[in-house]
Amino acid sequence: MIKSFFKEVGAYCLLMRKTFSRPDNWRMVLKQVPTEMVKLGVDSVGIILIISVFMGVIMTMQVVLNTENPLLPRYTTGLMLRDTYLLEFSSTIMCLLLAGKVGSNIASEIGSMRVSEQIDAMEIMGINSANYLILPKVLGLVLFMPVLVTFCVALGLLGGAGVAQFTDLITMSDYIYGIQYAFYPFYFTQGVIKSLFFGFIISSVASYYGYNAYGGALSVGRASTHAVVNSSVIMLLADVVLTKIMLT
Repeated sequence: MIKSFFKEVGAYCLLMRKTFSRPDNWRMVLKQVPTEMVKLGVDSVGIILIISVFMGVIMTMQVVLNTENPLLPRYTTGLMLRDTYLLEFSSTIMCLLLAGKVGSNIASEIGSMRVSEQIDAMEIMGINSANYLILPKVLGLVLFMPVLVTFCVALGLLGGAGVAQFTDLITMSDYIYGIQYAFYPFYFTQGVIKSLFFGFIISSVASYYGYNAYGGALSVGRASTHAVVNSSVIMLLADVVLTKIMLT
């Protein structure tokens, strides 16, 4: 078990070294980055929009209905929703969702190229296949993560505002005051920083399993599963470390 773990870590580090080596053609790599940003980032905005809005609605209703205490100020709902989205939901929870969508996409795409021997053909032609295939995906997802975080926070707060506007659970003035109360800008910065690390973890881990998906179609499916599960676990561990570093 331990031997297999260190073997996997070593293989991952070697692949990342190969990925981040100097490209033979910078123009080709940079040309692929916008394409990967659209495929991995822009195409994920829809699911982020739906989940963020509905979670904002649900969390607002839950907080209002479960904190009916005269000792708590009425603006507590907006305050709790804002800090929850800034500190964890917009980075950790969102990236766990992206691991399922984006991670499986990357692993299956690169894995299909491996089993169809397209990667082997690149290596025979002298192309650094890891650099050509993986680097644009890593850069594209990492660069687009701050945009997704911003969308997630804005849409979550918008969902809570919808509850204040269309129900009598909380007034809009109390909700907005809670969002503005004791705002600490570094909370948003922290979410963005964490999302950059998580974006790298999702793209690199998924690429590793797809790149090493030797065999047939079954190995591609297995690579996608391992990519989602392991990247999620690594992100949770990284979240503990990053939170400890940035909040102390």
